[in-house]
This record gives sequence, structure tokens and C-alpha cells, in this order.
Amino acid sequence: MALSITSTVRLNNGVEMPWLGLGTWRAPQGQVALHAVTYALKIGYRLIDTAAAYGNEESVGEAVRESGFDRGEVFITTKVWTSDQGYRPTLAACQQSLQRLGLSYIDLYLIHWPAPGRWPESWRAMTELLAQGKCRAIGVSNFEISHLEELRRFSDLVPAVNQIEFNPFVYRKELNDYCRRRGIQLESYSPLTRGERLQDPRLRRIAATYGKTPAQIFIRWALQHSAVVIPKSIHPERIRENAEIFDFAISPHDMEVLDHLGEPHAASGERRAG
Repeated sequence: MALSITSTVRLNNGVEMPWLGLGTWRAPQGQVALHAVTYALKIGYRLIDTAAAYGNEESVGEAVRESGFDRGEVFITTKVWTSDQGYRPTLAACQQSLQRLGLSYIDLYLIHWPAPGRWPESWRAMTELLAQGKCRAIGVSNFEISHLEELRRFSDLVPAVNQIEFNPFVYRKELNDYCRRRGIQLESYSPLTRGERLQDPRLRRIAATYGKTPAQIFIRWALQHSAVVIPKSIHPERIRENAEIFDFAISPHDMEVLDHLGEPHAASGERRAG
């Protein structure tokens, strides 16, 4: 898969989404988040992922508005949090996110977690938001196959994206295969394992053979599994490093090794906001 930082994937409704983006989880509202997003846009990133729960939508929106890029050149994802789920609360939450971002529409709006008993009504609200043009695509995050099958029973609209934790230590092969069959684009959050596994000796040996860092191997691995990737960093040198993954490809043999770095994975628990 020959890609560049400007490459996009076509979602199931025809919207083009960049393959690589900047995650902003735990990027503090204010100058920290503003500078991180500004720098990422400056060096070529065009996808910025935020969420109401992150508390930094204002800074993300400010960076986009002051970037000098036309609105259509930057792809913004945000999410409705668990406490705002339900039909009317989701409609209100989207409007509040738009106000905080200072934008007229959201490129991708996600249900952040499948809140029991409430997320189906959130999905109904999101289909209306899509029809109203307040978002260009809608999807889900942290949804298992069981949730996606339930959604299928009451809605004909297939989510454009399922954003999940996805890396060699949390390799969701069955879920990835399911999403591919249904035309749902998988998106990887925490592709760098929150830094917890970057010192793994097997990973470091593979990285050395390519002259790349362990983080770059993780990101490239996700891309080669056809996942959109949103590594998070607030440091310019890391933001740049995370984008320097388009000049090499991991061999099939090394992909197989990476696929088996982790233990068998059951359901991803609510370890973080995502």
C-alpha cells in the first residue's frame, strides 16, 4: 500500500478521510493543544482527532481556524461522551461541540462508548445530524461485534468508522475482519501502546532492521492492516517522527511476528476515554 501523509481512504459514504492523523487525548486545553495541532497541520497532517471528553475542542478549533487552510482541507473528528448519550442529549452535545470548535460542521462524529441502553438513541440522533449536514460522516468507537450486530438490527445505516484500541499487543483481528466485510473503516487509537511496550526487545530488533523507531513500526503495522492511525503526541519532534512512516514497508514475515507480540485479547475494557 503506497501511501503519503496526504493519502486518504474513501469511507462507505464516499467521504475521504486521511490515513494518518493526530490524536489529542490528554493534550491540555490551551497553548499545549493549540501548539501541537498547529505544528501537526504545518508539517502535513490533515486529520485531527478530539472529543468532548478531552476538554480541548476549543484549542483544536482555534488551531484549525488560524491555520490558513480552507475548512475542507482539514478533517476533524469529535465524539459524544457517555453522559450525553440518548436522542435529545446527543443532538445538544453535537451543537455544543460545534460551538466549542467554532466550526459549521464536523467531518466525523462518533459515539465514544456504547452506553448501555442509550447508544441506540444516540445513533438515531446522529443519523439526523448527518442528514442536516452538521457532520459529513458518523461512526462509533469501542464497539464490539455484538454492538455492531445490534446496530444492524435497527438501522440500515452502516457506521463509517469504528475507532478502537489497535496495536500489535491489542490485535483485534476478528473485529478488524468483521469491519472490513461490512465496509466499516477501522481506526486505531493508542497505536503506540501509550508507550508501555516500546522497549519490547522483539519490537526493537525489527525496528533496527528498517532503521526506524519502535513507534514508527507500530504506526506502519496499523497502516498495513488498513487501519487509519491517530498517534497522540504534544511534542513537535515526536509528531514529526510519527509521520515519517511512508518511506518503507514491513515485510510479510515481520508483520506476522508483530501480529503475535501480544497475548490473546478478549474485549477491550474501558481503560481510558479513547
